Amino acid sequence: MDITSLAQQAQTMSYQLTELRRTLHQIPEFGLELPNTLATIAHEVEGLGEIAIDQEISCLTVLIRGAKPGPTVLLRADMDALAVTEDTGLDFASTNGYMHACGHDLHMAMGVGAARLVHANREHLNGNVLMFFQSGEEGHGGADLMLQRKMHLASGEMPIAAYGIHVFSVIPSGIFTTKPGPMMASAGDMIVRFKGQAGHGSMPWTGKDPVTPMVQAIANIQPLVAKSFNAFDQVIVNVGWIQAGDTHTTNVIPEVAAFGATIRTFSTAHFDRIRRELTQLMEATAQGFGVTAEVEFFPASKVLNNHKESVQRVEALVAQGFGAERFHHMEHPIPGGEDFSSIVEVMPGAFIFLGAADPNTPPNKWESNHSNRAVYNEAVMPDGAALLAALAFDALG
Repeated sequence: MDITSLAQQAQTMSYQLTELRRTLHQIPEFGLELPNTLATIAHEVEGLGEIAIDQEISCLTVLIRGAKPGPTVLLRADMDALAVTEDTGLDFASTNGYMHACGHDLHMAMGVGAARLVHANREHLNGNVLMFFQSGEEGHGGADLMLQRKMHLASGEMPIAAYGIHVFSVIPSGIFTTKPGPMMASAGDMIVRFKGQAGHGSMPWTGKDPVTPMVQAIANIQPLVAKSFNAFDQVIVNVGWIQAGDTHTTNVIPEVAAFGATIRTFSTAHFDRIRRELTQLMEATAQGFGVTAEVEFFPASKVLNNHKESVQRVEALVAQGFGAERFHHMEHPIPGGEDFSSIVEVMPGAFIFLGAADPNTPPNKWESNHSNRAVYNEAVMPDGAALLAALAFDALG
């Protein structure tokens, strides 16, 4: 099925996609509990294929079977919002304390658009398309839960390819960009608790101060990263919060001091190594001060590794459908995390960024994804839907 034809068909549904996006934007929900969002999407895809809903994790699949038998291609759209209070001034802004600040409302609308395009042209489909509407992308492991529940096997077999699109509010509208190999980092959290002995601040020798070793350990994180890890396979460790004592009291040695950090890596080897060496650093520092350190690591997304052939297919279709100037090669991966990485770990595929910056705002005023003032250009949605559908048709021959 020609992408030019799909793009033309997608433009005819621009109004419907915009209305759907705005409806979804006003009902954002968080994590793995998206009852209203799920119901809205279920209604929109009714009649397009075989629908399976998992209410427990608010996920949905639509299996669209082609006129001819063949393998399956997976197309993914994430659905969860962020715990952010919106401040965009839009007349369809959220008012419930959550916000689609990362553009997942656009992703859902593009996913519905892609499903409608595939269904309308299924006589040309040599196989199946599995739409993956996923909750819990923002750090809740939604993709992994869908895989664990074998929702990707709805057609009875492993998909031969998977594609997903993510909009960005600071990339010029209409630009598609991706790269083979590592595209996004593994992202995970670490919490460290230094435990000492409480005492009087005027006589620190009578207690075991946990604050000083914590501060020293934090100061040594960056030298560890900079001096021990290859700069061309970057590791990022950033401390996000510190807690110790009581803000109303300065003359008390607290029993516990703690901090939390995010860890980003671009290779499996460094994923394991940085966790091992951070643990050694924390424990050794604590021991030197006569206190203890408890190090806890939380589940992390995997490194998102795009497959070379899938990226080549994206570039060729963008050039064919929209012009070569609409595709930009990413020079470097970005340190953001994305659980689509779990999907392309078990099947070939590619993740794609789509520029959706507000054309009515100067570039120096663009607000980035996750900002409570992030604004997205809805006009890019038909092209995003068309590309997703075209990738499925092309992969199925």
